[in-house]
Amino acid sequence: MNVDVTMLAAGVGALALAAQWLAWRVGLPSILFLIAFGLLAGPVSGWLQPDRVLGELLFPFVSFAVAIILFEGSLTLELREIRGHGEVVRRMVGSGFLVTWLVSALAAHYLAGLAWELAFLFGAIMIVTGPTVIAPLLRAVRPNARIASILRWEGILIDPIGALLAVVVFNVIIASRLAEALGGTLLLAAEMLAVGTLIGLAAGWGWARILRADALPVHLHNMGTLMIVFVSFALANMLVHESGLLAVTIMGIWLANDEELHLDDILNFKESLSLVLISVLFILLAARIQPAQLPYLVSWPALGVLAAVLWIARPLKVWLAARGSELSLQEKLALAWIAPRGIVAAAISALFAFRLEEAGYSEAGLMVPLTFTVIAGTVIWQSISAGPVVRALGVAAPPPHGLLIVGGGPFARALAEELKEAGLTVLLVTSAWDEARAARMAGIPTYFGNPLSDHAERYMDLTGIGQVLAISRRPSLNDLVCRGFAPELGRRNIYVLPPGAAADRRAEDKHSLAAPFRGRRAFAEGLTIARLDSLVREGWELRTTGLSDDFSLEQLLAQQPESILLAAFDEDGVLRLLAADDDWRPDSGWSVITLRPPEPGSQS
Repeated sequence: MNVDVTMLAAGVGALALAAQWLAWRVGLPSILFLIAFGLLAGPVSGWLQPDRVLGELLFPFVSFAVAIILFEGSLTLELREIRGHGEVVRRMVGSGFLVTWLVSALAAHYLAGLAWELAFLFGAIMIVTGPTVIAPLLRAVRPNARIASILRWEGILIDPIGALLAVVVFNVIIASRLAEALGGTLLLAAEMLAVGTLIGLAAGWGWARILRADALPVHLHNMGTLMIVFVSFALANMLVHESGLLAVTIMGIWLANDEELHLDDILNFKESLSLVLISVLFILLAARIQPAQLPYLVSWPALGVLAAVLWIARPLKVWLAARGSELSLQEKLALAWIAPRGIVAAAISALFAFRLEEAGYSEAGLMVPLTFTVIAGTVIWQSISAGPVVRALGVAAPPPHGLLIVGGGPFARALAEELKEAGLTVLLVTSAWDEARAARMAGIPTYFGNPLSDHAERYMDLTGIGQVLAISRRPSLNDLVCRGFAPELGRRNIYVLPPGAAADRRAEDKHSLAAPFRGRRAFAEGLTIARLDSLVREGWELRTTGLSDDFSLEQLLAQQPESILLAAFDEDGVLRLLAADDDWRPDSGWSVITLRPPEPGSQS
């Protein structure tokens, strides 16, 4: 039996990795492949039977996994962000969720036949769109910046709000089952909410004080945070049944809104852990679906609920949220078309189905296949149709010619400022706080963090970005960036520059990627990041100069023989970074960007 369990665990891990890799290759949300692989491994082939293999350990694993997922999601809910993203976003994550809740609940009751309690719980679960499915869809569909910003922030902010509402509704249902009278139900529900809230606030407040006081070494912050999540979850459940999920959600929200805390390392750790848990969890959950339930996934009741979520709840929510705004009719229609469901919806539906079946709700088992139908239906339908719809409405983003600059040194900031002044979309990315602060003070759009992290996948706005220049002082990061962005943007749009001198580069070659995986060598031979940073510190300046029939590039370089040609805007305004393998030549009507020495007498 031990060998069987070991092999099954290895098999589930291999399936999870294969699903994530396949999602990366085709550019679709991974949840589609995780559910598909789980269905194939479970009800279709019968190879994986989680209840038989894991037995009593299955439910604790699912419970703790969902607790971590909800905590990680709540760590992203900064309340000031709700105020900072416009009236439309505030309405969509505020009053707008009531529309989705009510319409989804009515559809689940009248079309799928769920009892009112389960229908309202299902409606609460359907509120969550989720950034993990929104981000890859936006990259594929490429709506304009205003639509992309609204959808991205709606997904980020509604994630923990919807999960919190679902937890509250679930607590009320459990209370009504445990207490026969209405007064007893209300009292027990109040106890669940009170204990969950108090434990969450106490854990968040206490752990924030420990982190701020440096009472724990940095290398134990991640482990300590995970243990506090587990202890808070278990303690709340021990005091009042089913209050643990609320406790960890409240704790995450408290930590997210403590302005003195820097949670980037904790977030990166939780994201990596969540990726593993989510991948394994969804294969197990999909595998638990009974063969007899497979037809239900594509039955008329399930498809009817999917249609109500797609074409009644979403358009009504957008219409109410966007009334009186500056959004055009075409932009409102595009917003109404895009709202895929994702990971949090599937996770909490499965956990609550577990609990409710134990509490005597025999219909609760239908919530999981019904939720999977909505998830798969929204993602597949919108992945296929959203692009043509956005283009037909005329609200697609223009071809992406903007530049992502990885690195925040003096030259990187100077280049970003020059491109920004020229009207180009530019985003600077750095993991060094002093560089990020200097860039932000200069008014440069900046992302502080690792451009390849899960956090960047959710938060880093790549709208309008079509090229990457990797010029950080870390060669390994530059190599990873080149390899990470090349499949999406194409290798010809990925540029890299060595950090140091030729001798240093020979040493770095032993640790860098092979040439086919690197980006194109940017700028002239012999230039390095260190050299360019040194010139900027010495007072050299970036200038953009227009060329004409009367003033050619040769004349410009004759006037400034020491100038270094870096890039050009062609006659269509498209940025072209200079690379060693380029064959283009700036002509009349182009503008060139050069790095020039300071004018005599300009330095004090």
